[in-house]
Amino acid sequence: MKKFPLLSKHDQQALNDAQHYMSMAELKHVCLALKLPHAGMKAAIIARIMHFIETGKILAEPVIPDISRAKKHQVVLLKPESLILYGSHKNDLATRLFFKKFIGEHFHFTAVGHDWIRARWLEGKPPTYQEFADFWEEARKANTICPKQEWAYLSFIQRFVAANPNASRPEITVSWKIEREKKVKEAYVLLKKIETP
Repeated sequence: MKKFPLLSKHDQQALNDAQHYMSMAELKHVCLALKLPHAGMKAAIIARIMHFIETGKILAEPVIPDISRAKKHQVVLLKPESLILYGSHKNDLATRLFFKKFIGEHFHFTAVGHDWIRARWLEGKPPTYQEFADFWEEARKANTICPKQEWAYLSFIQRFVAANPNASRPEITVSWKIEREKKVKEAYVLLKKIETP
């Protein structure tokens, strides 16, 4: 019988970091090897793998409650007071133009904004378009947005260009490929420890 955690704290931290460099197909392969569900976004899949390695339990996929969902065939008008509901919200031209009209031309969708909306859906408190606009403006003004861990590619590029300002696009691409391959190999080495104690 396996003892949990399956890896030391140090190895868990290294694996957590390395998995952010893996593709979705590679992460799903890890889930299949560990007999875990492999549906969901990258962050959710990594969290599920890490939770299982630490506890031996399968982390349940968060469920968006009905109160946050649009009803079938429900049309939500683009108005500041309208609720942003799961299943009706779109990152399309009409929605972007709507936000640009009442926020300003500087508006653009961000991952942080999408994460905020999803968190509100999961809480059962879908925001209005006005609440989202207020959040987006505050986040932009505060400028406290840190790159998310799953943005390994963007974070690597920022670090690499800062250290090598004259690097060409091909040099950046090759450096990323080398770094990604190194991290993926590291992840597989750590995962192999689980199979062979």
